[in-house]
Amino acid sequence: MGIRIGGQIEKVNAKELSYSEFVLKYMEKNQPVVMIGLMDDWKACKDWVFDNGKPNLQFFSTHFGNSRVQVADCGTKEFTDQKRVEMSVSEFVDHWLENSMEEQSGASTNLSHGHHVLYLKDWHFVKEYPEYLAYTTPLFFCDDWLNLYLDNYRSWTPLHADVFRSYSWSANVCGRKQWLFLSPSQCNRVFDRNMKGSVYNIFDDVSEKEFPSFKEATWLECTQEQNEIIFVPSGWYHQVHNLEDTISINHNWFNSYNLSWVWDLLLRDYDEAKEYIEDIRDICDDFEGLCQRNLAANTGMNFNDFYFFLTHFCLANVVELCCLRRNCENSIHSSSLVAQHLAMNLRSVQKIVLEIESVGGLAGNRGIFLDIRETLDDPSFLNLCTGLERVCGMMHKLKSGNIDTKKDLVDDLMDLDSIRTNGSGVFKAEELVIFIDKAIANLGGTNGDEIVLLSERDGA
Repeated sequence: MGIRIGGQIEKVNAKELSYSEFVLKYMEKNQPVVMIGLMDDWKACKDWVFDNGKPNLQFFSTHFGNSRVQVADCGTKEFTDQKRVEMSVSEFVDHWLENSMEEQSGASTNLSHGHHVLYLKDWHFVKEYPEYLAYTTPLFFCDDWLNLYLDNYRSWTPLHADVFRSYSWSANVCGRKQWLFLSPSQCNRVFDRNMKGSVYNIFDDVSEKEFPSFKEATWLECTQEQNEIIFVPSGWYHQVHNLEDTISINHNWFNSYNLSWVWDLLLRDYDEAKEYIEDIRDICDDFEGLCQRNLAANTGMNFNDFYFFLTHFCLANVVELCCLRRNCENSIHSSSLVAQHLAMNLRSVQKIVLEIESVGGLAGNRGIFLDIRETLDDPSFLNLCTGLERVCGMMHKLKSGNIDTKKDLVDDLMDLDSIRTNGSGVFKAEELVIFIDKAIANLGGTNGDEIVLLSERDGA
């Protein structure tokens, strides 16, 4: 069964694209795009690639060879993924050199002279080698709540690629890739009748009986060349084929524009976790607790983890609003793009908190313990604030303020948090909603009703 190609992914020169244009054309509309002109100064593009465009594998063996990495066997399926094995980078390079993809009789066979092709993936390179500055995250992708938070609260389980309906960006340091995309509105077409299993390889002979709607799917296609970055929006199913020996740098992230996608998937995974153990509800002393533990094990976090993240990220945005007011004249602050951006962040958090509360997501706990004084003394939280300030400064070309003043913001935050006694104790969802309203009204230069999330325009 062949697939139906309905068009090509747009390719743009990113040097001629402003951040606001990227937001309006692609991030807000949740549309993929290939971007060129963003990798010219990357160290990875010089160290990792020969002049002829081929990967410099010996560089990896020499400088990073002892690292232990997860490698997928492209010829072996295990559940819904490829089978993984662990090996050193040097071992992987030796295998690659012995069984070069260029010597394959056909790339689609996943075999090289009788050996399966191996694919090193999900190597958290930057965390392992923070001193080696392989690349600089492009401005378009800097509004990254996920990695900003994980950098400071490492107990939260990192997400795997293509989960959580996060955005992703993928940069080709060398080689070429073929991408096939299916829009979120058509994703039901790759699932079976029960919406449980999905097609593993769209180029297989897909059973029409098992996947009756698959043949009706219309795909978008593109070929990603060396030194090009592709923006993968939330909820787009995609299949990727390496056309040559390839090295790529990939990131998953989310922010206010796709936070609702993250919550929707977390809720869906929760419903599936609960359905899976429904038959033991009557004999389980803490059925909801078990559901949440299973959700955390399967997805990377549960409702309380997500609420912890929302609460701390909310507070960091409020701290930035306070600092912005201190560092700017009131007339400038009121119309500031930064203030609008921070207020939009808060409104997106508030929207999700209301949805969590509406489904009883915090039942039995109904909040997290948070002491504002202690939080403002927490190095992890102050680092989160510093990172957020840096990102806002990059996006809106704003000079950084004095991070040390944040410890003097207790009175401002306590006034906003007057609903709780002394700003300590359990921070319930309804209290967080009120806290956000007061923060936007008092600090955002607006009554809050004037803010419109870009992601809600045009029905996006």
